[in-house]
Amino acid sequence: MENVKVIIWGLGAMGSGMADMLLKKKGVEIVGAVGRGEKIGKSMYDFIETPRGNRPDVVIGAPEDVIKEKAADVVLCCTDSFTKTAFDRLKFVLEKKINVVSSAEEMAYPMAQSPELANELDKIAKENGVSILGTGINPGLIMDLLVVTMTGCCEEVEHIVSRRVNSLSPFGPAVMEEQGIGITEEEFRKGVETEKLSGHVGFHESIHMIADAIGWTVDKVTQSMEPIVTDVDRKSPYGFAKAGNVAGCAMKGFGYCDGELKIEMDHPQQIEPEQVGVQTGDYVIIKGTPNINMVNSPEVPGGIGTIAMCVNMIPHVINARPGLHTMIDLPVPRAIMGDMRNLISPEAKIVK
Repeated sequence: MENVKVIIWGLGAMGSGMADMLLKKKGVEIVGAVGRGEKIGKSMYDFIETPRGNRPDVVIGAPEDVIKEKAADVVLCCTDSFTKTAFDRLKFVLEKKINVVSSAEEMAYPMAQSPELANELDKIAKENGVSILGTGINPGLIMDLLVVTMTGCCEEVEHIVSRRVNSLSPFGPAVMEEQGIGITEEEFRKGVETEKLSGHVGFHESIHMIADAIGWTVDKVTQSMEPIVTDVDRKSPYGFAKAGNVAGCAMKGFGYCDGELKIEMDHPQQIEPEQVGVQTGDYVIIKGTPNINMVNSPEVPGGIGTIAMCVNMIPHVINARPGLHTMIDLPVPRAIMGDMRNLISPEAKIVK
């Protein structure tokens, strides 16, 4: 069987990490990379950690030059957080009859806030015989799929709290800007008021994914957003906050079903939390029969977690029936420690 062929669209912190991960795997090859600006025409290997060695070069190009019809089995699209801004890129790939894995947070469950766009993507994917999935560490796994999985041992579920205390340090400039890293508290609050700051993107998606999975109907989702002000200078690879400025964002989300608060999201995140003694962790707290209190501390790192989720879901997306999928539709994610080709169904179409 031919190698699984992958194109990466976007070589920021996440896309370059996916390239490095793929180059360690057997039965898969990167056949293209899409970038913009000064990156176009340069080697992918200039922007990742893995040396080229004796591998064929991968030259970064514009979308129309790299993403030709059936040029790959899957495109890993790492360019946006929102379904609305990602839509045209995703449509472009699907119409080239190539499967898509998107790291856009809203794409983890796009029907939550963009049902019309979700339906359109589903239609386009089916018309072209390919599949599309949005995933990542959060949303995609920790604050939603993991919660859904833990309800599997419950006879009854009354109330859910999903908590993630995490570090933003591995993420790139786009996330730093969305979270308000490095700005003043006054600028932060103005950014929240004017909706220029998005903070964590995904509460609507996670809440709807959980509710739909277990049979609750969401009436309303609300959220709050507060600055985490640092008293020491903090520097991450892609962000800096001097003492007195914003080093993170404490967000909460609330999902109401039948007029009752049923699902709570608690998500404080900041750069370099260890500098100020903050212990990271992931928590699933379910009031039900039986009660569940799952703790993983320190957190599953957000950077490598998102990278791994997107790469590890490649076989599932290739094997899936055409259309739009979510993490509750497809087989559970798992690490790929063998040859990726062995995970591809005989019925799936691999580019020759």
